[in-house]
Amino acid sequence: MTAPVTTTGSVPYATLLSFTRYVGRTGPRKASFVGGLRRQRESGHGFNPHGQLVKALKADIQFRTGGTYLNAVVEQVNPRWKPLYEAVVPGALRYLESIPTPVEVTPTRDALCMIGTLPVKINPHFGLRFADGHGEAVRLHFDEDAPLAEAAVATLHLMGRNMDLVLPNAVPVLVDLRRGDVLRAGSQKGDEVERWLAGEAAAFSAMWVA
Repeated sequence: MTAPVTTTGSVPYATLLSFTRYVGRTGPRKASFVGGLRRQRESGHGFNPHGQLVKALKADIQFRTGGTYLNAVVEQVNPRWKPLYEAVVPGALRYLESIPTPVEVTPTRDALCMIGTLPVKINPHFGLRFADGHGEAVRLHFDEDAPLAEAAVATLHLMGRNMDLVLPNAVPVLVDLRRGDVLRAGSQKGDEVERWLAGEAAAFSAMWVA
C-alpha cells in the first residue's frame, strides 16, 4: 500500500511496525523517527530482508519438517543478510518447537485501521489454525532487542481490535523471534489503551505534517 500524496507532501500514514516502533520511543526520538519515516515514504525506498526467513518458518510449520527449511535458508540467503539470519534462526527454531500440533498455516488479511485520523496498516505475517478450530494471527519481531512493553501492548491491541477482518476466531500473538518467546495480550483495559493510542496517533500526525 502506498501513502497518498498531496501537493504539500504525503499524508500521515503508518504500518503496524512503524507505529508500534514510534510508541516505544520517547522525547525527541519520536520526532526524528517520524521525520525519517516520512522521508523514506516520499523517496519510495525501503527493503524487507526477512521475506525468505518468514517463508522458511511457514514451510517448517506447514510440513512439520522440524527446522529443515530454516537451517537451509541461512545458506541460501544473500551473503549480506547471512549474519542476520544466523542470529535469528536459533530463536525461530525454539518457537517452532513450541507450536502445538496438529496445526495448519493459514493466510491472514491485511486491515486498514483508523486511530483517530491516522490510518495504520495491520499486517500479521501469517496465521495458524489448530485442530479445535481456534487460530492465532502471528506478528514476528526480528529486532536485536526484545520488544518494548509499549510496542507489544500496541501491537497486540491493534491486531485484536481488527481480528474479525484479519483472521476470524483467532487471537493475536507477537513472537520475539530471536528469543523464541510468544507474547499474548495481557489484562490492560481496552478503553485505556484506546485513549493512549489516540493520543500517540494525534502526536504522530502532528509531527508528520510539521
